[in-house]
Amino acid sequence: MYALYCENNQLMLRQNYPKPVPQPDEALLRITLAGICSTDLEMVKGYVSGFAGVLGHEFVGVVEECADSNWLGKRVVASMNIGCQTCEICLNHGPEHCPTRRALGVHDKDGAFAEFMTVPVRNLFEVPDNVPDERAVFAEPLAAALKIREQVKIRPSLKTAVVGPGRLGLLVAQVLKLAGGDVTVLGRRHSSLKLPESWGLATGLTTDFADSSFDLVVEVTGNNAGFVQALRLVRPMGTVVLKSTFADDKQLDMTKLVVSEIEVIGSRCGPFAPALRLLAGGQISTESLIVADFPLTDGLAAFEKAAEPGVLKVLVRP
Repeated sequence: MYALYCENNQLMLRQNYPKPVPQPDEALLRITLAGICSTDLEMVKGYVSGFAGVLGHEFVGVVEECADSNWLGKRVVASMNIGCQTCEICLNHGPEHCPTRRALGVHDKDGAFAEFMTVPVRNLFEVPDNVPDERAVFAEPLAAALKIREQVKIRPSLKTAVVGPGRLGLLVAQVLKLAGGDVTVLGRRHSSLKLPESWGLATGLTTDFADSSFDLVVEVTGNNAGFVQALRLVRPMGTVVLKSTFADDKQLDMTKLVVSEIEVIGSRCGPFAPALRLLAGGQISTESLIVADFPLTDGLAAFEKAAEPGVLKVLVRP
């Protein structure tokens, strides 16, 4: 089968990659659509040392093979983390922090930039009939955005900044706005703020705001400079939520974290069921985030497009 394979920080299109064979607890999916996210781009840069395999964890697929016949033919999305299901962490908290965790397209498990992939049945979520593939492909990043609402109490009086009007940042801003928060989307260029402005969100340049202007700052830039701005903008005893994952070895000045007693919350994967409900209800704008749609055979060009500054969601279609 065709697959986008990454090894030694090099991305290549493989034409004869082995079609996966599902284990007894897995389903074989025929991938219909996949999305490129910032983590995929960072993987090519070496975010996970020594990774070799097929990238991609935002996708929609159809179940082709499964021991449980009830899943056959179903259109599905899937959570990316695969735990052992026996350790204390898996049993009490879920697979996200299992000591032997695997993750689709990130850790020891091939991902979705291929014609087929295998996924544990327990990770599957059926896509509602009224949610097209082009919307369902946002289930994973929207779930990640919703994780913040499980970690932080979003009060209407909370003055919140989302630093980074990119692929994930714009989903985060919409999710926090739905919770009744006072949300401002911050970017480095006016051009990057046109889309959130069209949705009625408050926007501004990061340089427009003084130090310590916000109670809560969510950093979603995917770069070192974004964290520096988030730390500058949060008030003493405020909260910074970190959503970015990126390959960077630059040193950071953590003095304000200590002196101003800033709470820092790492935030990663989130709940799929409410994400699908929001997508089914049309409460989150996703279609306007899509800027390009490439066939899998043009996957290298798709990654080049996704890496351009200011580009939002690029899709890959096997």
